[in-house]
Amino acid sequence: MFYRMHCANLAASPRQHTGMNTHPIGNITARLAVLLLGLASAAALHAHGIDGTDAGFVASNHGPQIVPFVYLGAKHMVTGYDHLLFVFGVIFFLYRLSHVALYVTMFSVGHSITLLTGVLGGIHVNPYLIDAIIGLSVVYKAFDNLSGFKTLFGVELNQKLAVLIFGLFHGFGLATKLQDLNPSRDGLLQNMLAFNVGVELGQLIALSLMLAVVIAWRRSPSFSRHAVLANAAILTAGLVLIGYQLAGFFTAPAIHSMGT
Repeated sequence: MFYRMHCANLAASPRQHTGMNTHPIGNITARLAVLLLGLASAAALHAHGIDGTDAGFVASNHGPQIVPFVYLGAKHMVTGYDHLLFVFGVIFFLYRLSHVALYVTMFSVGHSITLLTGVLGGIHVNPYLIDAIIGLSVVYKAFDNLSGFKTLFGVELNQKLAVLIFGLFHGFGLATKLQDLNPSRDGLLQNMLAFNVGVELGQLIALSLMLAVVIAWRRSPSFSRHAVLANAAILTAGLVLIGYQLAGFFTAPAIHSMGT
């Protein structure tokens, strides 16, 4: 819907195609947006892993450690480029802050539910398949932004429900990374709640930056020229992520099989 409205405005304003009405701040913002998108796309294959000293801390920790787990959750989300690509796609054509808040809340509710139930309830899912579905969520949102469902299939999906459902899979993606480290049951509830709070804080930080970039970018004619290209890049990143994770699923050792 937002994309079609934007296309209608674009058709009514041919001056936006000329490039003669540019603004220095808009150009800088556009370059920053493209840079952020490029970095996110390039890093998507290595998204939201916990390794190094962070992994060692989680694996060896015993008892409640509220502040460290809040930090880990925030860091995990800020560097989780597949999550951020999805959120970026969700807000790309949202022009009202109330809409942004609603959609992001739906996403947060979804991934909070499965993050907590996955780890605390011991629900095991194959990480490759979950990450492939997360890649699919990125593809879905970019395709939806391009009005692909309406154009090719003549249907419009419930965007809010889709964001909630994909949020559930994103939460399982977070849970699998923690489950791989076999965290101690001592203080696990407090630590997972703290981690989830950190995830929300990290998402808020990333969302604030993305909103600032997108809002400023929309004031530049370059947004009209590059909106389709940007969503095509998001879609491509999602497809690459799907392929990478499916390749991992089919080539991984038996220890990674479903239900282990």
